[in-house]
Amino acid sequence: MAKSPSSRSARRPRYGLWLLAVIALAVGGAAWAFREPINGYGSIASAYSARVACSCRYVAGRSLEDCRKDKLSGMEAVTLVDDDETKSVTARFPLVAEATATYRKGYGCVLEPWEG
Repeated sequence: MAKSPSSRSARRPRYGLWLLAVIALAVGGAAWAFREPINGYGSIASAYSARVACSCRYVAGRSLEDCRKDKLSGMEAVTLVDDDETKSVTARFPLVAEATATYRKGYGCVLEPWEG
């Protein structure tokens, strides 16, 4: 008696799940191996972006949307959020780093203390 196609597919290994597991392990391993450069890049990119955007916004008086144009190439992952009440801009590199620069009269924009 021949087996029906549906019973054969039920017993067949799921190579798609194995492939996803291997890819996830490879990406996780690469992220772990390069964690120091990624953390360094994220810290520097967020601090630089916060400082430049704060100066653009609160010293030059431009809108945050206009200031987003000043980001260097390669910093597309950095997001900017401004707070008009405290005159500060926070830059975030997803899952890695965050930095805030605050405008202080007489000093310009100053980065908040951070652990590097």
